[in-house]
Amino acid sequence: MTMFTSGKTRLAAAAVASLLTVSVAACGSSSSDTPSGSSSNSSTKVTGAAATTTASADLRAALTDLLTQHVYLAGIALKTAVEKGGNLKDPAVVAAVTTLDGNSVALSKAVGSVYPDAEKPFLESWRQHIGFFVNYTLGEATKNTAMMNKAKKDLDGYRTSFGQLIHSVVPELPADAVAKELIPHVNTLYAAIDALVTGKGDAFALLSKAADHMPMTADILAGGIAKNKNLAGNVDSDASNLRSGLTYLLDSHVDLAGIALVQAVQKGGNLKDPSVVAAVNALDANSVALSKAVGSAYPDAEKPFLESWRQHIGFFVNYTLGKATKNTAMATKAKKDLDGYRTSFGQLINSVVPELPADAVAKELIPHVQTLLDTIDALVAGKTTVFSDLEMAAMHMPGTAKILAGGIAANKKLS
Repeated sequence: MTMFTSGKTRLAAAAVASLLTVSVAACGSSSSDTPSGSSSNSSTKVTGAAATTTASADLRAALTDLLTQHVYLAGIALKTAVEKGGNLKDPAVVAAVTTLDGNSVALSKAVGSVYPDAEKPFLESWRQHIGFFVNYTLGEATKNTAMMNKAKKDLDGYRTSFGQLIHSVVPELPADAVAKELIPHVNTLYAAIDALVTGKGDAFALLSKAADHMPMTADILAGGIAKNKNLAGNVDSDASNLRSGLTYLLDSHVDLAGIALVQAVQKGGNLKDPSVVAAVNALDANSVALSKAVGSAYPDAEKPFLESWRQHIGFFVNYTLGKATKNTAMATKAKKDLDGYRTSFGQLINSVVPELPADAVAKELIPHVQTLLDTIDALVAGKTTVFSDLEMAAMHMPGTAKILAGGIAANKKLS
């Protein structure tokens, strides 16, 4: 089972831990030797759970996690800035931006763990492009067309410079191809920002769409790095695809749940408010996607999985409403229901994937439940720690994805 890292460096530590395997695989042999195990160019096949934990699979999963979090944390920071009238010194905005920057630092350290000389220029470049998105948001919010146009021009130039930076470090990734790969990232965030500023209900769905592109970006970057470093495993194996996909969907679950709960609290618990409905719909679309991912491997499990998953989200909503209305009995019942859910969910997963013991699955969910409860407590109390608490909750998801992917890969004998 996974353990939590505490303190301000927890996100960076998680990223580096995920990528230490990469550094070892890349540096553990001489330049004329092939790293031990199956390399990206090797015909040796690794199957089962081991195929989900090769250096290549670790790298892709780590990048999927960090890039997915980048989009959601950026969206949350921009949403907060818009709600605070563009006041970047407001405590809530500062807290959201600080959490986003922690993700940027983690990404730079992930890159630096493999290419030390690239860590600093990567961080400078990455922070710069976030600043351009902030400028675009403020320009639109203040109807400053010139500011918006300049931000778009800056982002277009950033794509080119970032592509050149990545290519200088990983020659296997052409600068033009990297720049082109960023077009959907930029355009989908523009759409999400436009909806946020204008108050359209599709802002949350559009933010989710922006995040949808990140696993592809992670795959491309991981593929280039794996080839450059001759890493063990295959970035695009079925097992690696499974782990990356689950990482993305579970990361998104936490972020979309957090956003939906924020909306519900902001609207006084009115679950029929259009913005709450929109946020809940975006969250439910993620639940459906998770159930379909399970159903693609285990068709008979798709429906019961979705029912169970939706149920636990309802328990979190009940806890939130109980806390917000000071209804101790409601909050206490919700916690009891969530504890019972862990047991039933573990039994459900074990019935489908015998390689995953019911008790182990139930235990794995303890941090997921507790960190989201901590996030809700901070949210209801109006604490600015809500952003870092939500990120802490999301940090547990890659470990859960790794465990689930390992069990499924063993059960299905994936390679």
